[in-house]
Amino acid sequence: MTVLVTGAAGFIGFHTCLRLLEAGRQVVGIDNRNAYYDPALKQARADILAAREGYTDVIGNIANLDMLKSVFAEHAPEVVINLAAQAGVRYSVENPFSYVSSNLVGFVNILECCRHGGVKHLVYASTSSVFGANAEMPFAESQGTAHQMSLYAATKKSNEVMAHSYSHLFGLPTTGLRFFTVYGPWGRPDMALFKFTKAILADEPIDVFNRGEMTRDFTYIDDIVEGVVRVAAQPAAADPAWRADTANPDPSRSGIAPYRIFNIGGGTPVPLMTYINTLETCLGKKATLNLLPMQPGDVPATAADTTALREAVGYAPSTPVSVGIARFVEWYRAYFKV
Repeated sequence: MTVLVTGAAGFIGFHTCLRLLEAGRQVVGIDNRNAYYDPALKQARADILAAREGYTDVIGNIANLDMLKSVFAEHAPEVVINLAAQAGVRYSVENPFSYVSSNLVGFVNILECCRHGGVKHLVYASTSSVFGANAEMPFAESQGTAHQMSLYAATKKSNEVMAHSYSHLFGLPTTGLRFFTVYGPWGRPDMALFKFTKAILADEPIDVFNRGEMTRDFTYIDDIVEGVVRVAAQPAAADPAWRADTANPDPSRSGIAPYRIFNIGGGTPVPLMTYINTLETCLGKKATLNLLPMQPGDVPATAADTTALREAVGYAPSTPVSVGIARFVEWYRAYFKV
């Protein structure tokens, strides 16, 4: 089976490709190697993938429809895992147009190529950020997601809506995965764990937003990938038990389309200060805290209800942050030789 993975040189994409290759899949990876963060880190990931048997590397942007059509025509993927996106809540405040290009134009290009390419299952990354102003914890897929707090979240919510339309109109099985604060080795430099580690080792203060009064459902990368791979192997189907004639039809599944949404979260929300304290222990150094107010577009807490994922694929994330952070620190020290 050939699997197309977009964003293959990204954090989650890289680990997903490795897992698929280990399972004997033929993998075609697309990545544009943009400069949102250090391209050298992306290239290092891509080099590891390129050395593996069964991997084909494509440098390209999913917003380029002609490029995407040629990849589908040449490789005829049976499954597509779309992880390419402009990420980051805070950056979407500064550079909104990059989100439109990648997350909206790029995603409709993916949908069109899957539609015409006879793809058996499209799995795509959504985000816990789509829950927005929802304050009912833990977040369940059946809850409403109407009040977005950032353009990034709005584009990801749009992906879910667009996917349902293609599932309904063209019978394309689609599954959206709402990731909750992913971390681990080879992680993104724009995310908290990477930033904190770099600053603490350099004896520099770390920026702690909302004065540390935040809670996150941190999810270790291996748990994310296990969920992605298991879901990808089970194409979405219409749910005969779904009801449209209710006040609030379940938005995470459909009775008229092969469509579904799952949370993938650690399941055990952790206070940000506990996260920082665990990192200090792993590094053997104390952090100097620069306490700041909440940033625009951010939310104070996230928590994932992973019941639906567990029932569907027999799996839910379970790696504790003490283990995950220790593995990240081990990788960071080895990669940067510090």
